[in-house]
Amino acid sequence: MATQPNRKRAYEPPPIPDRLYFKIGDVAELCGVETYVLRFWESQFPQLKPNKSGTGQRLYRRRDVEMAMEIKRLVHAEGYTLAGARTVLGQEQRRSDRNKRHDTQKALPLAAGDSKRLDAVAAAIGHARAELREIAGLLGSVVQQPARRRHRLAPIRAASGSLFPS
Repeated sequence: MATQPNRKRAYEPPPIPDRLYFKIGDVAELCGVETYVLRFWESQFPQLKPNKSGTGQRLYRRRDVEMAMEIKRLVHAEGYTLAGARTVLGQEQRRSDRNKRHDTQKALPLAAGDSKRLDAVAAAIGHARAELREIAGLLGSVVQQPARRRHRLAPIRAASGSLFPS
């Protein structure tokens, strides 16, 4: 009985040089695809968004190159359709976002079990709010200032008939 050949092909991505930006030709060469394929993938995958220079040249960062290589692996080596690869990348992104949020919650300085510090922080916040209310009250109150006397100019005496007395 003959076995079915495995649809998945071995794919070993080439090493990515240590550079800040890559032009589309460099990325196409690294991924082993044509430049028009990369431009098409940009329209199909929202995760693949290279920057553009002032002259319109596409400038890929390392994460964009890695994303292009991942798309190539999914489509060429794993046999996914573009829609299937888009779904897989979306699931991976949601999973990594969820993990980042969970890790961020763990890294917060006030964990749920730290009730003494939580009470101290709540008291400090309450004190700050009270001070801010007091300041807002002072700023909002109308302070009547004493009326200033305005000195009027002395009237011009026209006794001599001249504007300039001698």
